[in-house]
Amino acid sequence: MDFELDDVQQEFVRLAHNFGEKKLAPTIMERDHKGIYDENLIQELLDMGMGGIYFPEQYAGAEADVLSYILVVEELAKYDAGVSITLSGTVSLCANPIWQFGTDAQKEKYLTPLCEGTKLGAFGLTEPNAGTDASGQQTVATKDENGDYILNGSKIFITNGGAADIYVVFAMTDKSKGNHGITAFIIEKDMPGFTFGKKEDKMGIHTSQTEELIFQDVKVPKENLLGQEGKGFKIAMMTLDGGRIGVAAQALGIAEAALADAVEYSKQRVQFGRPICKFQSVSFKLADMKMQIEAARNLVYKAATRKQAGIPFSIDAAIAKRVASDVAMRVSTEAVQIFGGYGYSEEYPAARHMRDAKITQIYEGTNEVQLMVTAGSLLR
Repeated sequence: MDFELDDVQQEFVRLAHNFGEKKLAPTIMERDHKGIYDENLIQELLDMGMGGIYFPEQYAGAEADVLSYILVVEELAKYDAGVSITLSGTVSLCANPIWQFGTDAQKEKYLTPLCEGTKLGAFGLTEPNAGTDASGQQTVATKDENGDYILNGSKIFITNGGAADIYVVFAMTDKSKGNHGITAFIIEKDMPGFTFGKKEDKMGIHTSQTEELIFQDVKVPKENLLGQEGKGFKIAMMTLDGGRIGVAAQALGIAEAALADAVEYSKQRVQFGRPICKFQSVSFKLADMKMQIEAARNLVYKAATRKQAGIPFSIDAAIAKRVASDVAMRVSTEAVQIFGGYGYSEEYPAARHMRDAKITQIYEGTNEVQLMVTAGSLLR
């Protein structure tokens, strides 16, 4: 498949690259070590129009394509995986379902500020007892006498939780129907009764914010129902399909950064009188890392172009996410090995890449789920 980038795609990569070099790279070590979510950096990124790359101009989007967006996520991840997933969380998981399933009024009210960059978005599906099994939802929404909804429950591990202004949240409206009783809603940060709980202390992606969402008798206007009542599970699954391409792009960027750092270090580190890259055991490791990355790249870009074309892409997204995240983990682990003892030190970037890579095998559906999805398509 030919992925020769056009002028628009190259421009978005250039913008992301410059932002990474000038804004992210100088402070990533400190922000990672201290767990700093820098809302000013995120706002600068959103001010560049990165929240609306592939959405229509009608809603303040750039009307580019999905691959342009994926390229930006990948490029940002080379410098800061936390900032990369912050963007993916607002675009793939919040703006996209509103664009796909929202009414014209909802798009005008919520999609436009997400594209403009004046609002940040998030997605609330996961609960303590409902991870892979979404039917285990305990968050409930009951109708009042006016047809509005009263929301009670909580969500955990929410990327952009507490930082976002707009949330796509899922709740049971009829527990007796299992998955068919799940409904999607658009929730605003300042709705009474909507608060935030535990802030996660994570292994990696320290520069992103991950918090618990708590709903206590939150009144949700009926106008904020996203799609149809009882159709939330379908919305969630379709949203995650797109989100998986974003995670795959993030994984690809992490792997590329790990390889670049390993190559540079191997040229500088001298042992037995010569740079370690001159030893076949090291040079072959580097070559294999490069091969794995290029194979993953083709899968990620293919999934993005299929989504843009409106062709079914669920399986492509699952494959891209599984392969790219596994590659990120293998490549970052090998990078630590090439760095040797320094790779195990937080003074060097190799450790951060390895920590950041791990989550890409878990969120937006664990890699075991991607096998289930792919196997299911084969055995229908």
